[in-house]
Amino acid sequence: MSEYKRLDRKTGYSGTFLNMFIDKVQLPNDHVVELEFIDHPGAAAVVALDDDGCIIMVRQFRYAASGFILEIPAGKLDAGEEPHTCAARELQEETGYTSNDFEPLGFIWTTPGFTNEKIWLYLATNLKKSTQALEDNEVLTVEKIPATQVIEDAKSGRINDGKTVIALLRAEPLLKASGVI
Repeated sequence: MSEYKRLDRKTGYSGTFLNMFIDKVQLPNDHVVELEFIDHPGAAAVVALDDDGCIIMVRQFRYAASGFILEIPAGKLDAGEEPHTCAARELQEETGYTSNDFEPLGFIWTTPGFTNEKIWLYLATNLKKSTQALEDNEVLTVEKIPATQVIEDAKSGRINDGKTVIALLRAEPLLKASGVI
């Protein structure tokens, strides 16, 4: 099979940070198809562990999900921003905590069938209380939940936000190794 090749691109929508395109693509099997593609700047998300063995979670209103979802702090990358910097910024803005200790947990493709959104995941420890700085479109409450409970909730399906489940499962071995769980 050959590599893919984009043959044409039409703009379907241009927004403040998302752009949707209709691409004509020659696939690796040489078939030519039209694909809808959403260009996303990327994001970062943080499993934030406090000194009491609790994970700092946010219960955030998500319009697309028609309500509130329990998740880890996260947000999109600003233009030219490094994922680690974004993770630190989002932790402070959404929860009012800061940290200088971030352990990378890799990244995930959220829905590669139609978007290039990549979320970098981190574990933050040695948290310091700071000031929350929510944006106008952020409606959330901060919850401190014991790490053992949050991990179990991710495994059982009580937490169903994809980035949160994956980040918690990736953090679990580090939490076990440090004696937190």
